[in-house]
Amino acid sequence: MGAKEVIEAGKAVLGIEFGSTRIKAVLVDEAGRPIAQGNHDWENQYENGVWTYSLDMIWTGLQDAYGNLLSDVQEKYGTVIRSLGAIGFSAMMHGYMAFDRDDTLLVPFRTWRNTITEEAAGKLTAELGFNIPQRWSISHLYQAILNGEEHVKDITFFTTLAGYIHWQLTGEKVLGIGDASGMFPIDSTTRDYNKGYIEKFDALIADRGFAWKLEDILPKVLMAGAAAGSLTAEGAAKLDVSGQLAAGIPLCPPEGDAGTGMVATNSVAVRTGNVSAGTSIFAMIVMEHALAGVHEEIDVVTTPVGDDVAMVHCNNCTSDINAWVNLFREYSRLMGIEVDTNTLYTKLFQVALSGAPDCGGLAGFNYFSGEPVTGFDEGRPVFLRKVDADFNLANFMRLHLFSAVSTLKYGLDILFNEEDIKVDKLYGHGGYFKTKEVGQRIMSAATGGPVTVMETAGEGGAWGMAVLALFLASGAGESLSDFLNGKIFAGEEGTTLTATEEEIRGFNEFMKTFKETLPVEKAAVSSL
Repeated sequence: MGAKEVIEAGKAVLGIEFGSTRIKAVLVDEAGRPIAQGNHDWENQYENGVWTYSLDMIWTGLQDAYGNLLSDVQEKYGTVIRSLGAIGFSAMMHGYMAFDRDDTLLVPFRTWRNTITEEAAGKLTAELGFNIPQRWSISHLYQAILNGEEHVKDITFFTTLAGYIHWQLTGEKVLGIGDASGMFPIDSTTRDYNKGYIEKFDALIADRGFAWKLEDILPKVLMAGAAAGSLTAEGAAKLDVSGQLAAGIPLCPPEGDAGTGMVATNSVAVRTGNVSAGTSIFAMIVMEHALAGVHEEIDVVTTPVGDDVAMVHCNNCTSDINAWVNLFREYSRLMGIEVDTNTLYTKLFQVALSGAPDCGGLAGFNYFSGEPVTGFDEGRPVFLRKVDADFNLANFMRLHLFSAVSTLKYGLDILFNEEDIKVDKLYGHGGYFKTKEVGQRIMSAATGGPVTVMETAGEGGAWGMAVLALFLASGAGESLSDFLNGKIFAGEEGTTLTATEEEIRGFNEFMKTFKETLPVEKAAVSSL
């Protein structure tokens, strides 16, 4: 069937992902090919010391993204969406959304971006013998307990953003295992929360006298392909304000953006990995053996089917690049030159490849917010240069592209050099890789090995979520890896690039400067 017939037969599948700056809806056909999309741009708010999105922003954004999808369908095919084969929701992982018995949000949504849980994360890591990062949901819960926050005694349920959306549209308090692994550690043998760690947590807070136990307030864990409820009539009305969408559509388990990134790059098998680079940047490596030690720079989460994944997550990536590009745009307009945004980014990215391998004496930090991997609760963007630096545009742009991935490199060095974790295939996706070759070559210089970018990776996490929904709709009669290899990525190899030895040496030289100048960033935070 053609796309119009698939839509009218109710067999199209929808994935929606809530990213940091964009809510994206992607509609796919039965082969996983994108046939329509809708977007909504949004930005987090910094209120009372907390990075947050309001509930109004969440629902207005969702409805606008879906409404724009409907407009795209109407424009392309002259039809409407009345039913779907399946739906899936994903969002930024971690964070904290806590509710009482009346399903009222007890405190404003605390996103992954917050670095306000240092005490809790440190104590939990020591108590469990397992790295618990600041952005994890359990860190937010425990910090609220340590702070003596009044709302904690009233909690009956807490979840992530994806879990919240799914619950509101289906009534089901569930979470995909990948997203759940960013709330609380998962036992990869039982494919559920680690029971021993739950017991330790309950013992840790036993003297507080809460009516709840941790297991009572966590969402239920589900594997990719599992039935996770269906769209209620109320949920359909919340999603589609035009009233055309029918209730009863099956939903797959809601997932985090890490899991959808793995799916979008076909990196769910052991010894594969991916780097997602946009507002934040993280690398996911599916491990063949457990880590020998506990490293605060490395999280252990899971694939959407529960296999252990080493994750190096950095809060900052492209925001500083975007700020400098906006400055160049402002200069162009001042000179009476109107430049297309895509052209501006492409030209500035491309010129970076002609820069010195080590950036020619330029250095800097892209820290808009805190960066726990290198020990910062707050960040300040900093640009530095030696007096005798080769200060030109190529080196300037190369520096900022290097800076965007330097903290990731800092964490990956621990994983590869100290833990001897191997990766055969590393895939890149996200805005950092949008300009052909540039981000891919620099990432290869940072990791020291080949990096592959696939055409479909440009579709991003919303497409990956649609594929997970399609996995449910297909009956999930095979493994997720077999489904991806046989039905979604069959015959697609992507483009693979490997940096030269000179480029790799140059990045390593840059990293020496990066580590030596970390005190400068610390001084900037304390002084500005």
